[in-house]
Amino acid sequence: MKYFRFSTRRLLFEKLSNILVRNENFCTFVPRHEPVCEADVRDLQSFVDNSKRMLVLTGAGVSTESGLPDYRSAEVGLYAKSNHKPMEIKAFLESEAMRKKYWSRNYIAFPRLTRIEPNYTHLTLTKWERSNRLVSTVTQNVDRLHQKSGSKNVIELHGNGYVVKCTDSNKVGCGYKISRSVFQQHLNELNNDLFEKFDSIAGTLRPDMDVDINSNYVQNFKIPQCPQCCGILKPDIIFFGDNVPKCTVEKVYKLVEASDSFLVLGSSLSVFSAYRFVLFANELKKPIAIVNIGSTRADALKLLHINKRCGEILPLLKVEAVS
Repeated sequence: MKYFRFSTRRLLFEKLSNILVRNENFCTFVPRHEPVCEADVRDLQSFVDNSKRMLVLTGAGVSTESGLPDYRSAEVGLYAKSNHKPMEIKAFLESEAMRKKYWSRNYIAFPRLTRIEPNYTHLTLTKWERSNRLVSTVTQNVDRLHQKSGSKNVIELHGNGYVVKCTDSNKVGCGYKISRSVFQQHLNELNNDLFEKFDSIAGTLRPDMDVDINSNYVQNFKIPQCPQCCGILKPDIIFFGDNVPKCTVEKVYKLVEASDSFLVLGSSLSVFSAYRFVLFANELKKPIAIVNIGSTRADALKLLHINKRCGEILPLLKVEAVS
């Protein structure tokens, strides 16, 4: 009977998955993996059944199924396919050339980002949230696909690509912020003569929200200053070398304490900004499960690790609502 229920769910998922594959070529960015087996579903179902106030942490492996590449996946990740290095905060703040490089690429990437849709993992977590099974979703991703799928209780550990702010916002008299969509209009006005050329030469969208374009166009790209203090404008994203705001870190620690379990989805936990919360949950003896293709930094903790694709296994789980 159990196998029959699993097989029925599996057939339903495969039918839905075929539709997804036709619409979005997510396989381009998803690492090689084995299909989900009955034991995987049984183990994760047991974990979920025993969780009434679950905290979820999501990484780039969740968004790969929507068509966004990650950094570290074998063969298909950004580091495996190119020599590209993400923007570092020090370089962005100190070099106008680096800011032109970032914003010219992001200018082309942003319209593509807005067209990307949530996948089954995002939609499943939204369903769980509405069933009162989640304390919150903490995400390392900056794409806002959780919110796009309908989730409300989302903490963006590394910020998001939909807000632009002044880097002098901690100084008295500033604090300027603008939506990325409005900022795009300003960039259009300043670079109207380049717009047509840019779109025809753009390459693959990257996880740090930029694309490859010709350096000649980068040099001529114009970027505005903060209209309030003439400061440097940057996306509300935690660049490499930057720190997650202390208030955000403290909030997540409190959520770990308030939860009764911790589920990690699509993250290798390579960066300490996310891994520290797993360590904290483990210290508190919270049940922890990880669904991720490939090894993770937390494997030495001997946790439940299901080495499969998130979007394949999550829709197979049955989650009852709690009052």
